[in-house]
Amino acid sequence: MSRPGRDDAPDRLYTITQGRSRSAPDTPFDLVTLVVAESEPVSGMQSEHVAILELSRSPASVVEIAAELRLPVSITKVLLSDLLAAGRVSARHPRRPAPTDPDILEQVLVGLRNL
Repeated sequence: MSRPGRDDAPDRLYTITQGRSRSAPDTPFDLVTLVVAESEPVSGMQSEHVAILELSRSPASVVEIAAELRLPVSITKVLLSDLLAAGRVSARHPRRPAPTDPDILEQVLVGLRNL
């Protein structure tokens, strides 16, 4: 059985990323980072970059983009790093819930017990 992205010829993946196997250490991408296109594709762009810009017209996570491109996440992160450096996409993490104060939780528990 063929696995998308994993059974691709290694030289194809090498060519797509111009020999890079990892994104820069300071890039903000993890699996759930939301990516949004900040510009339209232009002629002469790499086809994978064009596809990413089209997929991220509305917010899309890194893992969704990788799945649609049928590429490994690591390769997708390299491509996203290129677009981020060029200002063609923006990236942000989904909002995390506000940290919960243990005192508030205790007061809620006491209030529930008093019911």
